Amino acid sequence: MPKMKTHRGAKKRIKVTGTGKYIAKHSGTSHILTKKTRKRKNHLGKDMVIEPGKARKLDVLLPTGVGR
Repeated sequence: MPKMKTHRGAKKRIKVTGTGKYIAKHSGTSHILTKKTRKRKNHLGKDMVIEPGKARKLDVLLPTGVGR
Protein backbone atom coordinates (compact mmCIF):
# COMPACT_ATOMS: atom_id res chain seq x y z
CA MET A 1 0.00 0.00 0.00
CA PRO A 2 1.43 3.44 -0.90
CA LYS A 3 2.27 6.08 1.64
CA MET A 4 -0.40 8.56 2.71
CA LYS A 5 0.49 11.98 1.34
CA THR A 6 -0.31 15.33 2.92
CA HIS A 7 -2.18 17.81 0.72
CA ARG A 8 0.40 20.57 0.36
CA GLY A 9 -2.12 23.39 -0.19
CA ALA A 10 -4.03 22.44 2.95
CA LYS A 11 -0.81 22.20 4.94
CA LYS A 12 0.07 25.81 4.11
CA ARG A 13 -3.37 27.19 5.02
CA ILE A 14 -4.51 25.18 8.04
CA LYS A 15 -2.99 24.66 11.48
CA VAL A 16 -3.84 21.95 13.99
CA THR A 17 -4.21 22.79 17.69
CA GLY A 18 -2.96 20.59 20.50
CA THR A 19 -6.48 19.24 21.04
CA GLY A 20 -6.83 18.32 17.35
CA LYS A 21 -9.01 21.21 16.15
CA TYR A 22 -8.29 22.88 12.81
CA ILE A 23 -7.69 26.63 12.60
CA ALA A 24 -7.71 28.73 9.41
CA LYS A 25 -7.80 32.37 8.35
CA HIS A 26 -11.00 34.06 7.20
CA SER A 27 -11.37 34.96 3.54
CA GLY A 28 -12.29 38.38 2.19
CA THR A 29 -9.58 40.44 3.88
CA SER A 30 -7.36 41.49 0.98
CA HIS A 31 -9.32 44.09 -1.01
CA ILE A 32 -12.68 45.92 -1.31
CA LEU A 33 -12.49 46.77 2.39
CA THR A 34 -14.15 50.20 2.22
CA LYS A 35 -17.67 48.78 2.12
CA LYS A 36 -17.07 46.45 5.05
CA THR A 37 -17.75 47.72 8.56
CA ARG A 38 -15.02 47.99 11.18
CA LYS A 39 -16.70 45.27 13.25
CA ARG A 40 -16.74 42.92 10.26
CA LYS A 41 -13.09 43.59 9.37
CA ASN A 42 -11.98 43.06 12.98
CA HIS A 43 -13.86 39.77 13.07
CA LEU A 44 -12.31 38.64 9.78
CA GLY A 45 -8.84 39.34 11.15
CA LYS A 46 -9.16 36.65 13.79
CA ASP A 47 -8.58 32.96 13.11
CA MET A 48 -11.58 30.67 12.82
CA VAL A 49 -12.06 27.15 14.11
CA ILE A 50 -13.25 24.75 11.41
CA GLU A 51 -16.58 23.13 12.29
CA PRO A 52 -16.64 19.34 12.82
CA GLY A 53 -18.35 18.53 9.51
CA LYS A 54 -15.60 20.13 7.44
CA ALA A 55 -12.93 18.88 9.83
CA ARG A 56 -13.73 15.30 8.80
CA LYS A 57 -12.79 16.20 5.21
CA LEU A 58 -9.56 17.77 6.45
CA ASP A 59 -8.65 14.51 8.19
CA VAL A 60 -8.25 13.03 4.70
CA LEU A 61 -6.13 15.95 3.44
CA LEU A 62 -3.95 16.08 6.56
CA PRO A 63 -3.62 12.44 7.62
CA THR A 64 -0.61 12.96 9.89
CA GLY A 65 -1.98 16.02 11.69
CA VAL A 66 0.54 18.43 10.17
CA GLY A 67 1.30 21.43 12.38
CA ARG A 68 1.35 19.74 15.78
